[in-house]
Amino acid sequence: MGRTRKNKTAKRDRYASFTEMADDAEEDADLPKDEAGRRKIKRQYAELLGIRIEKLRGRILNRERINKTIEGIYFICATCGKVCHSLDDGLSEDPANQNNVCGACNKAKAPAAPVAPAKPAARTTKRKRAAAS
Repeated sequence: MGRTRKNKTAKRDRYASFTEMADDAEEDADLPKDEAGRRKIKRQYAELLGIRIEKLRGRILNRERINKTIEGIYFICATCGKVCHSLDDGLSEDPANQNNVCGACNKAKAPAAPVAPAKPAARTTKRKRAAAS
């Protein structure tokens, strides 16, 4: 019995995700190590959650302690729906954890709401009271 040759495309398909990760690593090569790591984790969150990102929109995914004073927060922006990190993208935190917004969306939302002009203060006249007798 003769052997049949194996198809090389099967091997390429097996390592397709590895080559995608290598391409992402090349893009992140010019970034600082910690920022590249956060970007990789954000991609992994988006890939892991998939369609559930819509359901979890505006929620905090994870809090991490960077050092004793700085805390990093991974969250899904309520307006743009991207996975964001508080140090990279900024965070406008909602106390109810339902409407967390990244810094870019928060800036875009702020000018949209027109600021009502302040009414001039009414003049107050000082009245003298009659002395109590």
